[in-house]
Amino acid sequence: MSETPQMSSNRPYLLRALYEWIGENDMTPYLLVDASRDGVQVPHSTIKDGRVVLNIAARAVAQLDLGNREIRFMARFGGVSQSVIVPVSAVLAIYAQETGQGMMLPEDGGMLPPDGPDDEGPEPTGDGPKRGGHLRVVK
Repeated sequence: MSETPQMSSNRPYLLRALYEWIGENDMTPYLLVDASRDGVQVPHSTIKDGRVVLNIAARAVAQLDLGNREIRFMARFGGVSQSVIVPVSAVLAIYAQETGQGMMLPEDGGMLPPDGPDDEGPEPTGDGPKRGGHLRVVK
């Protein structure tokens, strides 16, 4: 049996697609960020409960770079222009501020392998409790 090649993380691609979708609908894209992650550089005054919400609309930031490893831009906080760096792995969600529509991002780790005949995991028995979704609305 051959090994399935490991895919790169889908997070940066999801972020760019949703950023474009939100902008094309004339909405304001916001990021929900886990500010406790290594590499997050945001003004400390913006952090609440270990998280920060960032407006990344083109009219609110300069030099926006939605890269594969990190998001970088310049923004004004209290009238002072500051550099912001957010590792893609620290982004918890991207959503439209006006409607709350968007996406909670999955844990980083690339794509999950497909279920199929080559899957070597145990067969599900159906005995366990069924779990509902784990998404929540972020406003």
